[in-house]
Amino acid sequence: MADRKAFLLRLNPEVHAAMERWAKDDLRSLNAQVEFALRLALEKAGRKMTKTGDAPPGPADTETAP
Repeated sequence: MADRKAFLLRLNPEVHAAMERWAKDDLRSLNAQVEFALRLALEKAGRKMTKTGDAPPGPADTETAP
């Protein structure tokens, strides 16, 4: 299994409750649902993950000076 990073996440109670309901509906743990939602957001933002797990640079990060 790939290495996992752990970190503290503070959520608004309403966001937490909504994520718990969504996780239950999808038969996932809350942790797995949060990761799923983050992956969806990364894809929507055009920041698909690379094989190393890092998001590629965005348009502002790839601009070159004239």
